[in-house]
Amino acid sequence: MDERRSREAWRVLRIQSELVDGIEHLSTLGPSVTIYGSARLGPDSIYYGQAKELARRFGDAGLNVLTGGGPGIMQGANEGAFGTDGCSIGLNIKLPHEQGANKYQDLSLDFRYFFVRKLMFVKHAVGFVVFPGGYGTMDELFEALTLVQTGKTRPFPIVLIGRDFWGGLVDWMQKVMSQEHGCIGDEDMALFEVTDSVEHAFNLVHENFHRIQEADQRDNLPPTV
Repeated sequence: MDERRSREAWRVLRIQSELVDGIEHLSTLGPSVTIYGSARLGPDSIYYGQAKELARRFGDAGLNVLTGGGPGIMQGANEGAFGTDGCSIGLNIKLPHEQGANKYQDLSLDFRYFFVRKLMFVKHAVGFVVFPGGYGTMDELFEALTLVQTGKTRPFPIVLIGRDFWGGLVDWMQKVMSQEHGCIGDEDMALFEVTDSVEHAFNLVHENFHRIQEADQRDNLPPTV
């Protein structure tokens, strides 16, 4: 029992260490756009190319790009942001398969705990862009939706890229979750937007970033960047 308690105590210290390390690194960099998507969609996927192009546009506009640091869509986004005016950031985590840090990262942070890593995705975000993906992508999407819905974070655009991929899920949310069972309302369906356009996704997030800057200036807060 004593050994078990000791292991739990050390686990708390590891969690604290990850929190401090992540916050210290990211708080000095300014606002970021978080880009999610599957590790399994490589350079031959249209979504990889879109993630690369979108991240490049964010980086050229001076926004940092934050991904899970792995292959697939994450690599595409990091590759696009790499070498721009923004910082290409990867929040890497050890997994039994798929995950390995890609080479297009100006800043690479390693995490043991998913929940600490997810906090870092949200803490400095001015927008989320979500490409097609699996369980992990869905987890991160609905975490962001829940935080915005409940007011636990400052609202930001949540943009889903790929109408063909997301259409079935959105229809189910509208018809079953909302209309048939009333588990969510119209205001909850308005928390995200689906598009096939890289330009539209960029404009939604970039305009929100300017609104945040203007609000901070009105409230006499330190500059966002």
